[in-house]
Amino acid sequence: MNVRLSQKGWVVIPAAMRQKYGLKPGAYLQVVDYGGVLAIVPGSRNPVKDGAGMLKGDNSLTQAIVEEHRRELRRGK
Repeated sequence: MNVRLSQKGWVVIPAAMRQKYGLKPGAYLQVVDYGGVLAIVPGSRNPVKDGAGMLKGDNSLTQAIVEEHRRELRRGK
């Protein structure tokens, strides 16, 4: 899909794409340079808050390390 860059540097995202990705007026977007390829991706006003809990799972890495350390101590390492 081709778009034209205005003299002010504006790019209009076609309505079909805005609808497909749920982009509303005021949405935050990021322009990312992938080594010569520009990409417009949905952004976030507060990425730390929005990302909180994303990696939460049933297994605790800290607990796994502690358990491994205990096994090594029992083996005499």
